[in-house]
Amino acid sequence: MQKVILIAGPTGSGKSEIALKLAKKINGEIINADSMQVYKEIKILSARPENYFNINHYLYGSISVKNNFSAGDWLKKVKLNLKKIINKKKQPIFVGGTGLYFKLLTEGISNIPKIPDSIRTKVRKLNAKL
Repeated sequence: MQKVILIAGPTGSGKSEIALKLAKKINGEIINADSMQVYKEIKILSARPENYFNINHYLYGSISVKNNFSAGDWLKKVKLNLKKIINKKKQPIFVGGTGLYFKLLTEGISNIPKIPDSIRTKVRKLNAKL
């Protein structure tokens, strides 16, 4: 199994700069591991990198805030992009500050059945009444 590099830390700690330098040096590509940077509309609120040094970045600004997007959804997208990166003989580098995402990478995810939309609707209506 291909090993990956994980770079985690708080906003403004220099993670993205380190990841870019490392990716350039070791032929890597960067995968977002920050729950806010995945959203298109939140670019100003998070330190989203541009495509510096012609290094490919994945899962940055790829989802609209109008769509439901869970940690499980993120993991599915990660797996697809990870295959692409490995097939290109590149080194995957995960960068971000969302601990749950790093936990999913290192420990996996529980197999929880999908909640039917009818149940979700009922729960939302009950919540609105509270």
